[in-house]
This record gives sequence, C-alpha cells and structure tokens, in this order.
Amino acid sequence: MFAKAFRVKSNTAIKGSDRRKLRADVAAAFPTFGTDQVSALVPGKEELNIVKLYAHRGDVVTVYVCAGNPILFELEKNLYPTVYTLWSYPDLLPTFTTWPLVLEKLVGGADLMLPGLVVPPAGLPQVQKGDLCAIALVGNRAPVAVGVAAMSTAEMLTSGLKGRGFSVLHTYQDHLWRSGDKSSPPSLAPPAQDTPDVNEEKGSVQAEPALQGGMKRLTLEGEDKENGEVQQQLCGEKSLSEAAEDPGVRGLNPEPTDSKTLQEQMDELLQRCFLHALKCQVKKADLPLLTSTFLGSHMFSCCPEGRQLDIKKSSYKKLSKFLWHMQQEQMIQVEELSRGVESIVAVDWRHPRKGSVLEGGEVRTIIVNYAKKNDLVDADNKNLVKLDPILCDCILEKNEQHTVVKLPWDSLLTRCLERLQPAYQVTFPGQEPIVKKGKICPIDITLAQRASNKKVTVVRNLEAYGLDPCLVAAVLQQRCQASTTVTPAPGAKDSLQVQVQGNQIHHLSQLLLEDYHLPRKYIQGLEKAPKPRKKK
Repeated sequence: MFAKAFRVKSNTAIKGSDRRKLRADVAAAFPTFGTDQVSALVPGKEELNIVKLYAHRGDVVTVYVCAGNPILFELEKNLYPTVYTLWSYPDLLPTFTTWPLVLEKLVGGADLMLPGLVVPPAGLPQVQKGDLCAIALVGNRAPVAVGVAAMSTAEMLTSGLKGRGFSVLHTYQDHLWRSGDKSSPPSLAPPAQDTPDVNEEKGSVQAEPALQGGMKRLTLEGEDKENGEVQQQLCGEKSLSEAAEDPGVRGLNPEPTDSKTLQEQMDELLQRCFLHALKCQVKKADLPLLTSTFLGSHMFSCCPEGRQLDIKKSSYKKLSKFLWHMQQEQMIQVEELSRGVESIVAVDWRHPRKGSVLEGGEVRTIIVNYAKKNDLVDADNKNLVKLDPILCDCILEKNEQHTVVKLPWDSLLTRCLERLQPAYQVTFPGQEPIVKKGKICPIDITLAQRASNKKVTVVRNLEAYGLDPCLVAAVLQQRCQASTTVTPAPGAKDSLQVQVQGNQIHHLSQLLLEDYHLPRKYIQGLEKAPKPRKKK
C-alpha cells in the first residue's frame, strides 16, 4: 500500500476527545494490550498528530504520528500497527517468518506467497482468514511487515503451502516507514530457537544461555578424549509406540537422500509424517477422525522445516490410496461413516516399524539378548557366538555363509553396526531432537577471489548447528570492521552463506571455537587463516 509515495491531505494535532477515542479503539482492536500498554502507545501529554493521506492507489488512510513516528494507521475503519509499534510490542500480532531475500519483494509491493514461509518446529501460528498478522525474518522476530491472512492456518496446511498467504499492507523501508525516523529493526531473538545440541554418535554439543551480542555457547560432552571415538546412532527397528517415544522420530529425515528419486523421497516423507502424527498428535479420544482433518491438522504440521509434503508428488497421488495401503499393513482402520466422507476409526498403536533410531549400546543389548534367548553362545568358549540362519543373512557375505559358523562377540557386534546406517541428532533447547541420516556436514570456510581481485571469506552450513547466518554476519561485521553479505548457498535449498570482505578466517576461528565453543572437528578451512607477520 505504501510501496510508492503518498499525498498528504492534512496534518493536525489530535484533540483530547479524539485521543480518548483512539485509546478505546486500540484496546478494542488489540485485546491483548493492557491498560498501561495502551497508555504508553497513545500517551496523554506527548504530541500526537492525525495525518490524512491518499495512497498511490487512491485509498484514503488516516495515520497517527507520535514523536515523529507513525504508530498506527486506519483504513476502512480498521486499525493497524506500524512496524515502529511492533518493534516495541513484537508479540502484539501472530507472527509468521520468511527468508531475508523475500523482504525486497515485499517492500516493492508484493504479497507474501506461502512457499516463502519458514515453518518453525512448533508449527505455524493459528489464524483465520482476514486476521491481522506480522511478518518477521529468519533469525530476528522483530516484524518487518504487516498484512492480512488470505486463508486460515488449516487451509494453508491443506494447500501444501501453495498460493497467496498474506496481503501485505505495510513494510519496513516503505514510504510510511520513511515518514518516521527511518530506524532499523531491533535484534530480537526468535522464541525457543536457541543454539542446538548436536549428538553425533557419542558426542553431544549442548547449548547454554545466549551470551552478550546474541551469540550462543556450544560445548562438547561425552567424547572419548583418548581416541576421539564416538558412539553411532543407527537406524534399527522398534514398535510404533517405542519409535515415537524415541526422540529421533521428530526428525523425519529432513534431508532427502540424493540416491533416491523425488517420488521415493516423498513416499518416505509421507509415511514418516503419518507415523509421527499418529503417535505424537492423535489421541484415542480423537477417533473417529476425518481423514481430511488428519492430513491438514496433523500430518502437515509434522513435516520438518525446509520440506514440503505434497501427496501428488508421491507414488500414491491421493490421500485415500495412501491410507488404504496403511490399512492393508494393519496400522489403521478407515471407514466411510457418511456418504463420501472417510474417517480413521481405529489405530494399532503397537504396530512395528523400521527406520527408528538406535544408539550403539541399544544395538549391543538387542544382539546379546537375542543370542542368549536362542542359546547361541558357544558352550565351550563363551567368547564365541554360533550363527543361526537369521544372523547369517544379516551379517555374512555370500561367500562366507557356508564356511563361517561362529564369530567372536566383537566381530559380531562390529558387523551388525556396519550394516546399519549412521545418523546424527540435533537438539534445540525446549524441543524434541531432530535426527538426520548420514554424517553431519562440517561448517565450511573458503576463500574466494572476486573480479576486483579482492578476497572474500565464505562460510556455509551454519544452520546445521543452529547458528543464524544473519546474526553471525552481524557479529563478523562488527568484529572485522568489514562489509558482510548473506546470500543463498549455491546448490543448497533454503540454505544461506555468509560472505565477509577480506581473509577473516582468524576472526571466524575465534568466534566459532572460543565464543560458540564448537569442536574443531566440525569446522573445515581454519588452516587457511593468514599467517602472522614476522617481526623485523
């Protein structure tokens, strides 16, 4: 609305009666505001002006200006806060998050499309169509835009996060913002989104409270100092109930495996969101549950951040076909309780499944118990285990199956672990752990040469450790006294990289190792730091 210059019709000081009316209107429009907050926003003695203007499209807008800054604007008898007000009261409106690169489009007058939303682990805020909402950027909950929801949260999820999500009315850097003091958004930490714990095998990186300047502290716990060995977490098999109790279910394979087709990846994501929704969200009291409600209110909210659940891209194509397959596997029972409307009427909570997370100690316990239960421990030598047909199929190569009949305990356990896929676990404070297959990618630091023959330092993979690239860039800019930029990382979806002018690896080393306390083994490229100059 304010993407282009507006024309001021009048600018007058507010009367006492209008001031009281404005307070009443603010209290009615924003019920969460207390009396003290309303009085602070609309003060009794400070200068307060009413500015009537024409927007570039002809809309008549009333703006309330206090101490030189627009604090509220009124359009068609609806009252809206400006970004200046939201920076003082960031929790006034339900806030949705998008990527920093989207801001430029919003300032230019574009609406916010749903594919641009970043879905937090706790899910999207609950709103109805027409509700007033704030829009913030990843890493900072200070709102940068105000808009109206084009659909409810349930409709957003049902649509697969496609289409127009919000009609944007006002943004940071638009002409209404320019009419004030042109201050920048404050740095406000996102709620419940601190630096994560990282569990890779036996190692665990745990977060402590934020340090000054918005920095986080990471410490490594549980690492074997003598040989640096770590205990792997591996994909094994548990019952549906046990698997959902396992923290790893929350991860739902957020990073697709490159060797799988897109359809296979979507099939896997669909099944895992289905299983997580059944165990962690759906209760027996919810049954019977409409299948459409199960998808829109439960499965979509279980989709990990950065992924998008789209049944049409799976091999099933339709929800009814997928649920029919789950019914064939005796996980659920689906019935048509009314004509043309299907509901889930029963769930087998104890149904077994594969793909859950097991630590090395759990694998050892399972194998030992299996060997003892089936009398496989050699009677003459307790260090040997006899191999039954199941163990032969699991751990022996084809050319060994007729020659190897016993194995030492160490060899048996080692072979079992080698057959399982390694994984690592990331834990954000106050949230369930996220498990990702494979090995965690280290933070990658490289030096690049630009056309002007100047060097820049490039940092990637910060998000895997819960580090916000925008916040890291701000810290580096201050420490290095050099310009920084945050851009999309090439070849990585929804991942950002930080670029700093010059060779700043020494400063990066101090920041990551000493301030954030990341283990050196999770960072590559530190050896490229400039060598100290020799004294003459």
